[in-house]
Amino acid sequence: YSARMTDIARNLGIVRERIAEACARANRDPGGVTLVAVSKTHPTDAVVAALGAGQWVFGENRVQEAAQKFPGLRENHPALRLHLIGGLQTNKARDAVRVADVIE
Repeated sequence: YSARMTDIARNLGIVRERIAEACARANRDPGGVTLVAVSKTHPTDAVVAALGAGQWVFGENRVQEAAQKFPGLRENHPALRLHLIGGLQTNKARDAVRVADVIE
């Protein structure tokens, strides 16, 4: 578990550095960029590790997976934000708006 936390924290740091560098080249404020960490197919402990590394915004493309994974995490991490990404079937829309903060 701690190795996973270290890897996730390191990888997030690398991505954040790349975002900062790109923003500097574009004369853009990195505070205006939101990193959405795609958590689909990753277990809850990986999301917890990312939360521990300061990542608060996550993306899922499966409503059922998000509905299982995120409600419990929100109890302990109220700043967590969930984006549903990709296509959305009409029959999943009701559940999607219950679980997600943003539907892209």
